[in-house]
Amino acid sequence: MPADLDTLAREQLAKVLRDGPAPAAIDPARDLVEAYGLTSLNKVLFLTSLCKAADIGLDRFTEDDLVRMHTLGDVVDALRTNARK
Repeated sequence: MPADLDTLAREQLAKVLRDGPAPAAIDPARDLVEAYGLTSLNKVLFLTSLCKAADIGLDRFTEDDLVRMHTLGDVVDALRTNARK
């Protein structure tokens, strides 16, 4: 897992967002749907690309884990937790 998972997550999220904000401008505390318009399909694309880039198997996450991912901070926390398993 990369040392700076926060930066990696911002970069991967910026790639799937329609407006393509600068990664540094993404607020990890803001709701991904309300603030950034993340769709269900884009969430899947984002998580898939992020897990691949971070070398963390997507199979480590349960459906409940995915439902709880409302903010970028939630995503990063879940990745850190599941990377240790």
